[in-house]
Amino acid sequence: MTDHPSVILEKRGSAYWITINRPDKRNALNGDVIAGIARGYREAHDDSAVRVIVLTGAGDKAFCAGADLQNSGAAFAFDFSRPNVDYADLLRLSQNATKPAIAQVGGVCMAGGMGLLCMTDLAVAADHVMFGLPEVKVGVFPMQVMSLLQRIAPPRLVSEWALSGEPFDAKAALAAGLLNYVVPAAELDAKIDWLIGRLVDKSPTAIRRGKYAMRAIAAMSFDESIAYTESQIALLAMTEDAKEGMKAFAEKRKPLWPGK
Repeated sequence: MTDHPSVILEKRGSAYWITINRPDKRNALNGDVIAGIARGYREAHDDSAVRVIVLTGAGDKAFCAGADLQNSGAAFAFDFSRPNVDYADLLRLSQNATKPAIAQVGGVCMAGGMGLLCMTDLAVAADHVMFGLPEVKVGVFPMQVMSLLQRIAPPRLVSEWALSGEPFDAKAALAAGLLNYVVPAAELDAKIDWLIGRLVDKSPTAIRRGKYAMRAIAAMSFDESIAYTESQIALLAMTEDAKEGMKAFAEKRKPLWPGK
């Protein structure tokens, strides 16, 4: 286990857990939290034994309540000489990642926390969790969150959430496509373990190249996308994992993935 001042990084078997560790501040975002999550993503990708990333928040009150408004001057203090900001860089890092990530949402998920939710591939929440984009209530707007959220949820709902700033519950989040599953809080850990199990027994090469391709075709036209993907499937078929997968299927056994 590695302790960052505000983030706990822990390898549990094939899963790499990134836990925002500011429960007394509702796991609010600050520079240390953003740096810690980014560090976790990099360490997970540097370790070939890691197959999946899990992002969560300590305690049962909050997944992440957004920027730390207790020190609002720091939260919205920018170096205007820089063309990028650290939170945006974290979202970029997540979208370029080639290992799957799961959000475990055990408590409130608001504002910048919604961006963390959206930057993962899969998400499971406890049924009591509330979500929202309350930025307009303090005179700002969920600008960077929009870059990911608008690709996931229906436009009319995104507009309502962002323009009204009013919260919504886990049932609405599930219906909008923000979540894969909603479970009672007592069953959250078990559901995450189940979901991890559904990923780690599959081909790491197929997942790695598949995530890369999904990212690449997101901004392509159909003609561009189909041309790109027909070349990608040909390349994927040449990998050691594909050969092992076909052989295992023919021999009616579980594959032993080389990850190459």
